[in-house]
Amino acid sequence: MARFGNSIRLLGNAEFASLAGTAFARSQAYSTVLIALALYADLFGTTGTVEGLFGTAFAVVQLVVVLPLGRAVDTGNAKRYLLAGFLINVAVFVGFALVDSPTHVILVRMLQGLGASVLWITGVTIIGEVSPDDSQGLWLGSYNQFASVSSLTGDLLGGYLLYAYGFTETYAVLSVITLGSFALVYRFLRDNPGGRTDPDDAGGLETFRSLVALPMLRSLVVFRFSFSVGKMAVIIFLPIYARTTFDISAFAIGWIMAGGKATKAVTQGFVGDLTDRYGWRHGFVGLGAALYGVGTAAIPLAAVADGRIAPVTVSYLGDTQTLGGAFFALFVAYSLLGVADSVRLPASMSLFVDEGERHEAVASAMSLRSISWKVGQVVGPVLVGATMDVTSTETGFLLAAGFIAFSTTLFAVHARRAVARSRAAA
Repeated sequence: MARFGNSIRLLGNAEFASLAGTAFARSQAYSTVLIALALYADLFGTTGTVEGLFGTAFAVVQLVVVLPLGRAVDTGNAKRYLLAGFLINVAVFVGFALVDSPTHVILVRMLQGLGASVLWITGVTIIGEVSPDDSQGLWLGSYNQFASVSSLTGDLLGGYLLYAYGFTETYAVLSVITLGSFALVYRFLRDNPGGRTDPDDAGGLETFRSLVALPMLRSLVVFRFSFSVGKMAVIIFLPIYARTTFDISAFAIGWIMAGGKATKAVTQGFVGDLTDRYGWRHGFVGLGAALYGVGTAAIPLAAVADGRIAPVTVSYLGDTQTLGGAFFALFVAYSLLGVADSVRLPASMSLFVDEGERHEAVASAMSLRSISWKVGQVVGPVLVGATMDVTSTETGFLLAAGFIAFSTTLFAVHARRAVARSRAAA
């Protein structure tokens, strides 16, 4: 039976708990840095195109490393790669503490892209390998659920630290959290949890060709190419939009982003449990994508709500802030995006793992999942940022929503065909 408490009970498993710490450290860093990027954009007075490069620089490195990294994890000691990823992230925090120009921000974002790839691909692959076959959706959904909890904490704690203390102290706290997760993995995760595939068979060109030949996996790959253009534009530009257009503080931006993370944290493990129980995973993916398009199209309503909704004054920790209509509009939009991701992500990840297991190449399948995202992640922020420079910020968000609507429609058609072929073959 699908229950929210199932995710909490998994923490009694020492290996899952250590891997949940990996998701926690990675997402904490990622969400805090997104708020920091909005502050850098305001501090350096950057254009939309340069702000887009903040996202593109992160993705370019990932685009290059995901395939060889997937092969390495499939054939080598995944635990060692995971530990290396923590150390790379600590180096990233040191770099961000020292930046003094947009160029420096872009360079450190490239290093962050490498560290995030190592933690993401390796962590998800290990979860897929060590989880029981009959509860894989629960493990994957719960893993993402704890990542969402961390991301929410990053929005709130990271936003507050940036607001109250500045960059250096914030990055010091992130370093401590990352090193704590390093210690958990070193102590509790089994040695060599992956690496079960022969090097001659895993991650090579033939393996990827075999994976792409699977109809459902091919449908997912095509879907993620175009969906990522829209979603990554939202992730990069929503905090910047809040800061540069409405002068919303770092801590308040954290609350906006926390709305989406809270819905993901509460519901994602539950939805993963539902996919184990009812199947129909491609339907969950399509429904979640459609909801994400609606939430993205709602972001420009912040410009309409600003000045039309009575502001609210909030006092906390001896400080007072006034939250206007734009804050509430962005909070609602981002909360809807969190619901959309909760519906989509567990099903999407389970489909990739299932298809990868058919060729004993789970990490290679997850690499394909990642690389299909990176193409849009490279193109999307710059394309939408340039559109914002030429037209308006609101038009850029509507363009992102258009990409999401297109990808959802395309996936609905391809996935139905894939399911029909699978049933015919059976």
